[in-house]
Amino acid sequence: MIGRTHGIHAEPITLGLKLALWYEEMKRNLTRLQRAAEEVSVGKISGAVGTFAQISPEVEAYVCEKSGLTPDPISNQIVQRDRHAFFFVTLAVIASSLEKFAVEVRHLQRTEVLEAEEPFTKGQKGSSAMPHKRNPILSENISGLARLMRSYAVAALENVPLWHERDISHSSVERVIAPDATILLDFMLARMTYILGNLCVYPENMRHNLAKAGGVIFSERVLLKLVDKGLARDAAYRIVQRHALKVARNGGDFRQELLRDPQVRRYLSERDIRQIWDLNNYLKNVDSIFERVFH
Repeated sequence: MIGRTHGIHAEPITLGLKLALWYEEMKRNLTRLQRAAEEVSVGKISGAVGTFAQISPEVEAYVCEKSGLTPDPISNQIVQRDRHAFFFVTLAVIASSLEKFAVEVRHLQRTEVLEAEEPFTKGQKGSSAMPHKRNPILSENISGLARLMRSYAVAALENVPLWHERDISHSSVERVIAPDATILLDFMLARMTYILGNLCVYPENMRHNLAKAGGVIFSERVLLKLVDKGLARDAAYRIVQRHALKVARNGGDFRQELLRDPQVRRYLSERDIRQIWDLNNYLKNVDSIFERVFH
């Protein structure tokens, strides 16, 4: 399939690479979540201002052990809320990753692209007014919920600076965001698992879109080949850009434009140019990338 940068056709990639990138990101998110859970899994029974004035630290250690918690090395009346902020920010990062995947599905499902789309169940309505519509409503739902999750992270950060040894301005916030954020992220993970597990993929459309730009996606390899043959890079860039922009504006075949250009043919034979159009030039290292990700 075509890779896109700034929403514009760039160079060929594979759908597998796109998904492997997401897999690696979720591996990082799992590590983050484990660290965040550890960060917040502490306890304290150190008294009204954290001095153990009325109770022994040994009691705190005993209770924490029985509760599966680590004693907080130092506290005031409460466990410090930077720990909780780290946890909620981590949930928001994971939600943002899910939105990243959802936005990609939404883009790939656009009518002009249609290289993949989320599942559409039998009898489902895409639009109450337009029966032809198959809208990416599941992915859009994830995008909306990610915004809510990020707002919870902001609220958790606002809970960090409390007055002196404690106030309760954080308490009301946590009573809302703690259940909401954890339930929402669980829902988002389940929904994205369903979307990707049932993703509809259209290889023919991928091939069509690869050819849509008339071959200008091979421009970098043409540029580098001209430089290898001795042409100055700036001069090579201007030649390649002139032909690429012409094809992009007016249509046509980029390869044929190059073959007809005497200036290009002084440096590149027909065989040189045809070899540039081999997609394997772009995909030859895909397996080694997979090895690094899935080792």
